[in-house]
Amino acid sequence: MHAIEFKTKIRNGIIEIPEKFRNQLKENVRVILLTEPAMGANDIIEELLKSPLKINDFKPYKRDEIYDRV
Repeated sequence: MHAIEFKTKIRNGIIEIPEKFRNQLKENVRVILLTEPAMGANDIIEELLKSPLKINDFKPYKRDEIYDRV
């Protein structure tokens, strides 16, 4: 058995197979669907801590600058 993994969305009950895998899937396939739970606020923060956004020319505020903004 050969496994292929990709992320996609279901639209109108149809799972679209990415173009790069279509020639590998001729017939007789087994489909197992794994859903990702919706993220809550805590999950989003946890994800950002694991892989923070990289922003060019980012300069964090100094402590004094944070309180001056209020």
